[in-house]
Amino acid sequence: MTAVAQWPTLDRVAGDLEGQVYRVMRDRILQGQMPPSQRLPSTRTLAISLGVARSTVVNAYERLKAEGYLQSTTGAATRVAAFTTPPLHGQAASTPLSPMPVAEGAAGGLFEPGVPDVSAFPHAAWARCLGARGRSLRVHDLGYGAHSGIRELREAILDHISATRGVIARPEQLLIVPSTVAAIDLLARLLLRPDRPHGTVAWMEEPGYETAQALLRMAGADLVPVPCDQAGIDVGRAVGPPPRLIYVTPSHQYPTGVTMSLPRRLALLEFARANGSVVLEDDYDSEFQYASRPIAALQGIDRGEVVAYLGTFSKTLAPGLRVAYAVVPSWLVSEAAAAQRLRGAVVPIHIQAALADFIREGRFRAHLRHMNAVYAERMAAAVSALNRHCGDRLEIGGGTGGLQLASWFRDPGIDDQAAIREINAHGFALRSMSALHLGPPRQGLLFGIARMAPEAADAAAAKIAKLVKPHSSGG
Repeated sequence: MTAVAQWPTLDRVAGDLEGQVYRVMRDRILQGQMPPSQRLPSTRTLAISLGVARSTVVNAYERLKAEGYLQSTTGAATRVAAFTTPPLHGQAASTPLSPMPVAEGAAGGLFEPGVPDVSAFPHAAWARCLGARGRSLRVHDLGYGAHSGIRELREAILDHISATRGVIARPEQLLIVPSTVAAIDLLARLLLRPDRPHGTVAWMEEPGYETAQALLRMAGADLVPVPCDQAGIDVGRAVGPPPRLIYVTPSHQYPTGVTMSLPRRLALLEFARANGSVVLEDDYDSEFQYASRPIAALQGIDRGEVVAYLGTFSKTLAPGLRVAYAVVPSWLVSEAAAAQRLRGAVVPIHIQAALADFIREGRFRAHLRHMNAVYAERMAAAVSALNRHCGDRLEIGGGTGGLQLASWFRDPGIDDQAAIREINAHGFALRSMSALHLGPPRQGLLFGIARMAPEAADAAAAKIAKLVKPHSSGG
C-alpha cells in the first residue's frame, strides 16, 4: 500500500494543486515506482495528508482513470492499472537524426466539417486587447526580431497548455506560426531526408486528415497508412520499413473521434524512440470534450524527445486570426527556428501581443468554457437527430468531443462520394469518409456540428434521410 508520508510537498505558490497530484502520480506510474495492481490511498486519506480539499484528489484520480493509469470498481480500492510500461530512456541526443484538396460541397453549407462558429467570437474583449497593444507597441517590437514569436505569447500559451494539456517544455521550444498547415509543412520539409535509407517514409493514421496527407506528399513523403481502431493507431499492424515521421491525432482522432489508449500511446513513443522516428502530434480540436475532461497530450509523457506537438487557435477562437504553434523537441529548436525564418512563416506582432493579453486575462479560458457548452448541446442534438432519422442507414459515431461527427454506411455497397454529391446539391457541405483513406476505403459521411443550431438539426437530418438512397444489389 502506498505510504502517504512518501508524497512530496505540493507547491502552493504555483497553484493547480490538482494538476500537481495528477502529474506526480502519473510520473511515478510511468517510471515503475507504482507497479500494476498497487493499491492507492483513499481520496480522503491522501487529501488529509497533503492538506488539500478532497475534491482536489478526487479530480486528480478521475483524470488518471480516464487516461488509463488507474482502475477501480464500486466498493473496491483504486489501484494502478495493468499495462506494459516501456523503459524510460534518457533525453535524445542534442543533434537531430538527421495544391490543397478542395472540400466537397459549397462552403457555408449545413453540417460543414472543419469550421468553428465564429458568430460567438468575443469581439469586444478582443478589440480592447488589440487596440491597447496597437497603441503601445515599442520600437524594438517593430523590427525583424522574434521570428518564432514574442516571449510573452510563448509563455502565455505554455502556461495554458501545460495546465490543460499536460505539455512540458520551455518557451524556446515553442514556435508561433500562422497555421497548423504551416507547422506540418515546415517540420515535414525539415525532417524528411531523401538522402537517408527510409528517410522519406511517413506513417499516417487510417483514416486520417486529408490536409496532412497532402502536405506530407508535397514534402516528398512516401505515405504508409496505419490502421486506427477504437484504441487509436496500432503501430503493431504497420507494414514496411520504420518511418521518419508519424502523424497522429491521439487526443481526438480525425475523423473518427476516438482517443488513443494509454498502452497504444506508450507503444508509439517506445517505437519512435527505438527507430529514430519523430511523432507529429496534431492536437486537433481536443479542447472540446463533452463526456469527460480533455485527455492529456502525448507530448507530456514523452521522455525521449520524439514528439512535436501542434496546436491552433483556428478552432478555439477563429481561423481569421491566423495563429497556431508548434512545440518541438529541444534538439530541433535551432533548425526549426532557422527554417521558419527562411520561409517567412510569421504572425504579426500586434496580433501576438494582443493574444498574449487575451490569454493572461483569462478571456481565452472563459471563451473555451462557453463554447464547450454550446458545442456539447449541438453535438448531442446532431447525434440524436441523425440516429432518429438516419440510424437505419448510417452507423453514427459517439460524438463525445470535437467539432466533427463520423458516420459509416451500414450498407457497404453505397458509394459515399455519389451520396455526397446528391446531398450537397441541397444546401449541405458534408464530406465523404472514403476520401480520408489511403488504402481500401470505408464508406461514410463526415458531419460538422459547430454551426448547426440544435433546433435545426432534426429537419436537416430528416432531409438527409430522404436524399440517401439505399443501395440496390439487384441487376
